[in-house]
Amino acid sequence: MTQHLDGDWLELATASGSTIRVLKAAHPRARRLRLTVTPKGARVSYPHGTHPAQVSAFLRHHADWLERKLDELHLIVKPLPPLRVGTPTEFPLRGETVQLDWADGDYPRVEAGDGSITLRLPRPHTRALPVARGLLASYFEAQIRRDVSRWLANYVPQLGLAPTALRVRPMKSLWGSLDTRDRINLDLALALAPPAALRYVLAHELCHLKVRSHAPRFWAQVELLFPDWREQRDWLRLNGAWLKTELDRLIADVAD
Repeated sequence: MTQHLDGDWLELATASGSTIRVLKAAHPRARRLRLTVTPKGARVSYPHGTHPAQVSAFLRHHADWLERKLDELHLIVKPLPPLRVGTPTEFPLRGETVQLDWADGDYPRVEAGDGSITLRLPRPHTRALPVARGLLASYFEAQIRRDVSRWLANYVPQLGLAPTALRVRPMKSLWGSLDTRDRINLDLALALAPPAALRYVLAHELCHLKVRSHAPRFWAQVELLFPDWREQRDWLRLNGAWLKTELDRLIADVAD
């Protein structure tokens, strides 16, 4: 099945249970549909006016080939074990692998240790799973807000502009956005990424306060604010599908 996502991405579910995210792009000189795979991920290009159903059918037809090529580059998103109450598991947090443990407690809370996160939940565990997901979502958001508040103190004086608000929530395909009211939206999955990747997305959206497009002068502004932006953009392209899949299994069904 091919699912259309927000932005310029498609999501393809393979027969093996894997999920593939494909960048889609209409090309003015394209004469036919073309699928390419690089270390940055999969991309499908097509002539202007191509019906979305044609693109989806083309991807489904090449799903086996695409899965094989991405697997060779270690870019395939393998099915992850579901989150189960009482069962320890590992997940990425701030770019490091941490252990998730479970324990009884008087009230629901998260305890962070050295390389571990413990969820303490009171008995009986009748609604433990949704409570656990909510705790993790809140904890991830707090990590992002803590970093962002520190960086904004640096960036706002440099730009001479500030966002009106910050929203942190799961986003299907984007990492961040700036709305018409100058509010910055950041993807909750960025809590799982190295802090430098989160910092790049923040700098990117802040620069849209000055330049709303991705014109050359926009990227020049990003360069001034965050010189290592290319490395972090490439890291997100390479690891983005995996991060979003990890977040989904940890906080699935948690309301925005």
